[in-house]
Parts: sequence; structure tokens; C-alpha cells
Amino acid sequence: MFTHLLHVFGSVLLLAAACQAAAVPDGRVVGGQDATKGQFPYQVSLRLRGSHNCGGSIISRNYVLTAAHCVVYLDTNWEQQVYAVSQITVRVGTNDRFSGGALHHIAQIIVHEDYMNFDNDVALIRVESPFIYSGNVQPIPLASKDTPGGVDVIISGWGRLRHQGDLPRYLQWNTLRTLTVDECEKSIAWGVPAGLCLMHEANNGACNGDSGGPALYNGEVVGVAGFVVGGCGNIYPDGYARVYYHVDWIKKHTDVE
Repeated sequence: MFTHLLHVFGSVLLLAAACQAAAVPDGRVVGGQDATKGQFPYQVSLRLRGSHNCGGSIISRNYVLTAAHCVVYLDTNWEQQVYAVSQITVRVGTNDRFSGGALHHIAQIIVHEDYMNFDNDVALIRVESPFIYSGNVQPIPLASKDTPGGVDVIISGWGRLRHQGDLPRYLQWNTLRTLTVDECEKSIAWGVPAGLCLMHEANNGACNGDSGGPALYNGEVVGVAGFVVGGCGNIYPDGYARVYYHVDWIKKHTDVE
């Protein structure tokens, strides 16, 4: 799938912000606007060696849902490895990428065992100390039913403002629209049940630094940001992991009921 998409569209870019051997990025939400205080209390900033790298969603007092490619890298033998827990922290409860809220160290990283390229691009992070809920820190429910095509979803993150542009200081959000699996296949040849394509007008959408971040529909997290095709803000839909497809896996590895 990865090679095929490269062949068709020239470039398929994972949306992590920091340069890694596993995923060299091309993610403010492109075309987005500043979030208000407490608008996205489930949004986290996933920090790699102290710097923002990805987004994520609080799903319980102990767990964050994010993208697998945010927490893995390729070693010198080109074998996939998971980052040491000491390399990653999670900031919650703030819209400011640099300060505020609370910084949590992590105890465990769980990567989907079938993660490969863009498929099953989900991971879980267990924090050392439980989140303390407040107006700015709250969990988001997992998708309770499959996400239909043709509905508006809200994305959020600290991804780049434009292709190869700067990261914003403050959390951004935007509204995208879902495609059906068949529509996704026709558009970017990625019509897989585990995937969710989000369509947008040009100069909108996800970008580097948004990886792992949420797509929201009916008050539930329905997507996990994964990749863009042809550069951020292009006319092609963005690729997200479909949360409903992975709900059983998520519940199996967390305390979410």
C-alpha cells in the first residue's frame, strides 16, 4: 500500500513533527483556528525528548490513544523499535504547546501488533500517575458505532500551519468531512476497513505534528491522525485510523470498559 500510494501521488507523509528514521515528516492544523480554553480537554501533546512530536487523546485516567508511528523508530538494522518510556512525556490541560497544564511521565507503550506502514496505526500510552480530571483535562469516549461517510468531524492539534511551515504555539482545530471506504479507495487507493479518510478543501487539513491526534464525531473519538497525501493542505483526503475498528483492541489493553 505504501509503495502504491507513493507511485500514484508522489509523496505520502506521516504526520509526526520530529524527524525520525521511521517516519521523516513533511504536523497547526492547516486552515484551522485557535481553540478556546477547555474546548478540547482530551487533547494531549506527546513529547519526544521534551519537544512536541504528536497529538493524542485521553481515554481514561491512565491511558492515552495515539498513532503507532509516533512511538516507534527504525534502528541501524532497519528493524522497528519502540522508544524507551524515558524518551516520551505527555502534556495535558493546556492549549499552549510550550507551557501550562501538567506534564506526565509514562510507564508503558503498547503498539498494535499488526501495525505496518499505514495499517493499524494505533498505540496506547500508560502514564505513571493518573490524570487528575478538571475542566481542562477530561477523557473522550471511544467510537460507539461505525463512522458513516458524509458527516462533519472536528480535528485538533499543534501540527504545522502549512506544508513545511511552522508549528503553532496554540492548539488549532478544523472541520473535515468523512468519506466512505469506497470513496477513499477511489480517491487515494486506501479503501481499508481500518482506515478513515477525511476530506477537505485545499489549504485545510492535518499536517506534521497532528499525528496521533483525534477526529471527533458526536462527542466521541472516531479517528487517529496518520498521514497526508501530496503534502499538507492538498486536495486529497487525509488518512486516519478508524477507532471503531480498533475498539476491542483498545479495551483489551487498557482499563476502558
